[in-house]
Amino acid sequence: MDANSSGPRSGSATPLELLRTPPPKERADAARNRTAILDAAARLFAEHGVAAVSLDQIAATAGVGKGTLFRRFGDKSGLAVALLDTRERVLQEAILYGPPPLGPGAPSAERLTAFVDAYLDYLLAHLDLVRMSETATPGARYRIGAYRFWHRHVAILLDGSPDPDHAAHVLLAALAAEHIAALLPELGDPRIRVGLRRIAGQLR
Repeated sequence: MDANSSGPRSGSATPLELLRTPPPKERADAARNRTAILDAAARLFAEHGVAAVSLDQIAATAGVGKGTLFRRFGDKSGLAVALLDTRERVLQEAILYGPPPLGPGAPSAERLTAFVDAYLDYLLAHLDLVRMSETATPGARYRIGAYRFWHRHVAILLDGSPDPDHAAHVLLAALAAEHIAALLPELGDPRIRVGLRRIAGQLR
């Protein structure tokens, strides 16, 4: 069994399972405000672009005070993280329990390539949001819980390399939203994808 697979969802959780993004737990009124804010943010971001929308606009559209938004999300990066939450959990579940090669059951090299492809698909589908979540404040990317999950998964797949933890950071650096956004107009998706697969193979 793979080191980062728990098999059936019973018994003790593996270290990787413990790093999954948890669903939010909150009171009914707080949940309603959260939903209103996220719906407003998603709509405004889609209509005007992430960079062009202010927190004041989001609060007004959601019908909540700006203080409520700040207390719940802090800043636009916090909003972006919350909007990405469900999408990240889907990918995490596929890694933990889905079919191979993304999920358990395939050789590590195949799972690593599948992760690169799946993460790049996720990233390109939500590039502006991921970029905001990673860059709105210095070091934001490394404080996001999902980053710890991606890093642990990649490090497990790179077990046997001289320094799996460092190698995992290297691969994830190449998958940073700011980096991909800068390369995309010049290189395009296919060349970026091939290059990332090559990096992943060289790190093993």
